[in-house]
Amino acid sequence: MSQELQKLSLFYDGACPLCQAEITFLSRRNNAGLLDFVDINSQFYDSHATGVSCDQALASMYGQYANGELINGVSVFSEAYRRADLPFLAWVFSQKALQPLLQLGYGFFARNRHAISKIFGPGALWLVNRTNNRK
Repeated sequence: MSQELQKLSLFYDGACPLCQAEITFLSRRNNAGLLDFVDINSQFYDSHATGVSCDQALASMYGQYANGELINGVSVFSEAYRRADLPFLAWVFSQKALQPLLQLGYGFFARNRHAISKIFGPGALWLVNRTNNRK
């Protein structure tokens, strides 16, 4: 798998508990080392280098391939899941017929992620961390 896929850097909102849970989950599955994770709120995020402002990165999930190409929105999840060896999720998020619904759902989540995270974030983080501690 790793020979055919470029490394992908994911730019995420580290202030969002659900985003943190997703990144923790993906980082545990990053066995091939094909994913990097950059918190857009950290000193390591350089909006000039990526060409994506913090406001843009807060409005939509962005990823950047090793060759510099940017992707955003639902396609980032499909590519991240491929690299994390989650073929079913990668397949679901890559289905053309589902794209309008997935984009709509993700757009709603992106706009409301902090309110949604207040409700579901602590439980998601607990679950991911609990699962991690079992290994």
